[in-house]
Amino acid sequence: MKIIYPVLIFTLLLLISSCKNGKDDKMISATTDSLPSVLAENHSDLIYLKLRYEAALKFAGHVLPHKPEELIQYKTELRKKIIEKAGIIIDHDLPLNIREKGSVQMKGYTVRNILFQTRPGVYATANLFVPDGKGPFPGVINMPGHWRKGKIDSTGPQPVGHTLATNGYVCLTVDPWGSGERTTTHGDFEYHGSNLGASLMNLGESLLGIQVSDNMRGVDLLCSLPQVDPDKIGATGASGGGNQTMWLAAVDERVKAAVPVVSVGTFESYIMRSNCICELLVDGLTFTEESGVLFLANAVMLLNHTKDDNPTFFPSEMLRSYNNAKKAFTSAGQENNIAYRLFELPHGYMAEDREAMLGWFDLHLKNEGTGSPKKEIPFTLLPEEKLMVFPSGQRDNDVISTDQYCIKRGNELKAEFLNSGSVNAGKKKEELKEILRMNVTPAIYRVSRISEKAGWELITLETDEKTIIPVLLLDPSEKNAGYNILCSSDGKESLSLALIEEYKKKGEGIAIVDLSGTGELTSTASFSYDYNGKLHTLSRAELWLGRTILGEWVNELGMVSKFLRSEKKAEKISIDGTKEAGLAGLFLAALDGNIESVKLRQAPVSYLFDNRENVNFYSMGIHLPRFLVWGDVSLAAALTGKNVTFIDPLTMSGRKLSVEEFKLYQDEYFKSVRVTGMKGRTIFNFPN
Repeated sequence: MKIIYPVLIFTLLLLISSCKNGKDDKMISATTDSLPSVLAENHSDLIYLKLRYEAALKFAGHVLPHKPEELIQYKTELRKKIIEKAGIIIDHDLPLNIREKGSVQMKGYTVRNILFQTRPGVYATANLFVPDGKGPFPGVINMPGHWRKGKIDSTGPQPVGHTLATNGYVCLTVDPWGSGERTTTHGDFEYHGSNLGASLMNLGESLLGIQVSDNMRGVDLLCSLPQVDPDKIGATGASGGGNQTMWLAAVDERVKAAVPVVSVGTFESYIMRSNCICELLVDGLTFTEESGVLFLANAVMLLNHTKDDNPTFFPSEMLRSYNNAKKAFTSAGQENNIAYRLFELPHGYMAEDREAMLGWFDLHLKNEGTGSPKKEIPFTLLPEEKLMVFPSGQRDNDVISTDQYCIKRGNELKAEFLNSGSVNAGKKKEELKEILRMNVTPAIYRVSRISEKAGWELITLETDEKTIIPVLLLDPSEKNAGYNILCSSDGKESLSLALIEEYKKKGEGIAIVDLSGTGELTSTASFSYDYNGKLHTLSRAELWLGRTILGEWVNELGMVSKFLRSEKKAEKISIDGTKEAGLAGLFLAALDGNIESVKLRQAPVSYLFDNRENVNFYSMGIHLPRFLVWGDVSLAAALTGKNVTFIDPLTMSGRKLSVEEFKLYQDEYFKSVRVTGMKGRTIFNFPN
């Protein structure tokens, strides 16, 4: 018997447009001069209302146990779940390799500029404030959060270190991952979140988890010092640093007292609001609320400000979590181990906060006082350059940035995937569903034919998951021509009218879809929060609720496909998707054998991190936790067993492939088809 292996065909095409100077517009019929809206004008923000309601249901359902024995088990299980979902790596045996680069003697204490190893070959920059004398002193890890300059900033983190040292505490202030001296370019302070920080999820990690891992190593460092009593460790920070304080205190039982500042609210309030990707626990709301995480701490005092401008951190939200956590502390016989204070202040870590923090730490780490605020001892701030571990632009190579780590770790995972040998296609499809978080397959329960406009049939598909899908439908003019589902991550208004006309001329049916968060389904409420990247707010909300944007899009495209088969008796259905929407079409084809072919326009050929410069080319919706652990786009293409065409293929930063890269991907896509045993071909088209 002759065996013919599937052939993966790569073609390099030069497409020359024959329509110039707007002449193509004149060729388009009245039907496609513009695309009509499907939904009523001025409709409510459907995405916002749905997700906010769902988050409210989650809050109501997360009830902490009341019996002491149940609370003990609850702590163990929740702590384990957080470590798993955040991708926290714990390695207490890794050598710290502390290196001191300079120091400043202050009145009664010394400030040392150091770096230490947080994971193999990866170092963090930090300031270590050490009181004069032998000690042992209590130790406190101070987490800066989103202060632009990290640990050295004189308006937040730096004063905390000084006041702790003057009051007899050893304080370690660590630059957060991707911030301070750990940015892409040393001395060029940048925001560590958005697509840059979200890229860690593709590696099976998270910005939240990688920071907790760093900070646990910071606790390792404090416990290793002869001047520190390892049984008396505290943690504090404000904003993003307060968030890290909460997570560190939750998973590291060595932290005996914690003071998160302007950071505690409810996870419900995070949904469709402004928060950093470093404050995202993937799938978090599917198994806990913030009250549960607070209960994991040994002793915690929450400091919130009445003039804070972020609704997530409003005192009213904090009190909801505090009151629920307080009941659990009381049931466990630890009612005095949780407290809160409110100050009439804006967002920040102010003198009033520092004095409250000192009183709490004195009570729980020194067994002194009543926990009431303690007046600060005057201290002198240092010029920020005195606290830099390295002169600007002269950082050691082992202090790596997020982009360097993503490239290094991504290539390691890619090598593991390519060297894995044959794969079980069925198993890989099930794993892809899990990565996309397609836990529920929604069903269409209502089809509404609204009207006909400009030759288009206006249809809405309503699902049992309380979503609506607006569709513009044009039946084929040729018998058995089939249907093409067209979609774009920028909404239907971004689709090329010439492309639509091309499909019409072929006599093929067309279904144009606005996917969740795009076009007519754009969330207007998220606009004010999306300054850190497109779909920043919606992406985080879906991940908190145990979903992904791409997974939702796959479901929506799947329902349109089912509608066409059941209502229009379509035998052939193809998908033509632009940017991230093309990936959604590819993933659907990999999971649903009924898709005839897929075209991806300006889509990435790989999830490998490319470069920092254009990291926001794609929206936040593109990221998939553990995707590169699973495989890559090439594997998804192979699993379709169908014709897949990449038109103008790009990297994850939107860069065109070089000739050398094209050859490498040519080999990779061929190998992916071979190891899956699937049939199909992939074509790469490179327009001018």
